[in-house]
Amino acid sequence: MRTRFARHRGRRSRRAATLFVAAGLSAAFGLAGLAAPAATASSHREAPLISGSPRLDNTDVYAFVSPDDASKVTLVANWIPFEDPSGGPNFYPFAEHAAYDLNIDSNGDARPDIVYRWVFRDHYKTGNTFLYNTGPVTSLSDPDLNFTQTYDLTRITRTGRTRLLHDAPVAPSYVGKASMPEYGSLRQQAIKGYGTSAKSFAGQAEDPFFLDLRVFDLLYGGNLSEVGNDTLAGYNVNTIALQVPKADLLGGGDPIFGVWSTTSRLNSYGTSVQVSRLGNPLVNEVVIPVKAKDKFNASKPALDGQFLPYVTDPELARDIQAFYHIPAPATPRNDLVQVFLTGVPGLNKDATFSAPAEEMRLNTSIPPTATPNRLGVIGGDKAGYPNGRRLADDVIDISLQVVEGELVGQPTDLGDGVNANDKAFGAHFPYVGLPYSGSRPRPAAGSAGVTVLNGGKATTGHAVPVAPALPLLPVTGGLLAAMLTGAGVLTLRRQRRPAVAAA
Repeated sequence: MRTRFARHRGRRSRRAATLFVAAGLSAAFGLAGLAAPAATASSHREAPLISGSPRLDNTDVYAFVSPDDASKVTLVANWIPFEDPSGGPNFYPFAEHAAYDLNIDSNGDARPDIVYRWVFRDHYKTGNTFLYNTGPVTSLSDPDLNFTQTYDLTRITRTGRTRLLHDAPVAPSYVGKASMPEYGSLRQQAIKGYGTSAKSFAGQAEDPFFLDLRVFDLLYGGNLSEVGNDTLAGYNVNTIALQVPKADLLGGGDPIFGVWSTTSRLNSYGTSVQVSRLGNPLVNEVVIPVKAKDKFNASKPALDGQFLPYVTDPELARDIQAFYHIPAPATPRNDLVQVFLTGVPGLNKDATFSAPAEEMRLNTSIPPTATPNRLGVIGGDKAGYPNGRRLADDVIDISLQVVEGELVGQPTDLGDGVNANDKAFGAHFPYVGLPYSGSRPRPAAGSAGVTVLNGGKATTGHAVPVAPALPLLPVTGGLLAAMLTGAGVLTLRRQRRPAVAAA
């Protein structure tokens, strides 16, 4: 696939259209008068303090109506970035003396109404070996599995606590095929039900996030020489997943809720200290500056107004302009506020919303589609990001098209050349891919054959096959308004949208 930066043509004629679109969006959704907005969340090793505690570092959050059972919602949260599959002998346990939480805001007041909390414990059969397992492991209770973990799952509300699972097993790290010849069976044994139809899972999985993270090398090498590689290909993460009936997450009759994950250290006095937080992807990583990253990780959604300037005047847009001369949209960037703070009217704004806060919001009344579009809402698919987030949503391409002005009359259709995950997702809970095995080398990140601008001249990059891009659908003004997102990394591919009607 040929890719390139967008060339900016007809600027004079587009200026009036730009002003018209911006004014229309502001009038339709009240952006101009929105008060106390904010920033936030996410990703792999994004803040100085938490990068030194990887077991407490949450990497991504996903929330979607379950594709194989639309009466339920699935929540997925991941921790421990960049797990090399062969990283023994200790491999990758969850931390003890820590609370791994999924926080649910059911009424739009920026405070958790429900908290699902996982707390883990370590177990060794013997300390007289260096081995994680002393023979082939065929079950989670196998005596050859020397190290195991269990957890308690508790549901916490403002009126009390209910323990949902006690000593539930964790799927182990995938040591290798000799040690775990049927790893899929071990995963299945780690899926535990409770109540009438809810399910919980904790264990290792392939990292479902796909993107090129080399934005940190002066925005892809400073001359676009580094593009199109899935930086996370071949790495694993630790996953917590929950599937529950929709009613378990909702307040009253409203079908919308907000969710974010947190990690807290627990001390002997029964109190906790929050050290990591994540809702929507990428903002803490590339929008929040170094001086505020640790503060964000320790903060609460109700206080997100303090991070507003980093969203309304994002550094990334200025950097892209400086390096590659693509004009940054005018500030303040009120177009980047809505999805993080309020939800989008007509899509995922809670009817009882009262307090701006950074949360991932999901409208559970929108059913899953049989033909998902990786660009989510701006691709004509309301069941995708930013209405929650599915595993296959291409949040990098979505976010960058918006940070570069998609909503204010500066469409670019840019992308990072990584359109799909390096491993297939499952059709059933917990949906995440099986982890990579420690018995094989971690695969190299693939890269697309791309044509980019290098000092004004076209240069063809190296080529390794990757999944083809899905066809893009035209975007209507209403769908564009749903994509008020404030994060992303520089995207280096321009795609032509086919002139077909949205389904």
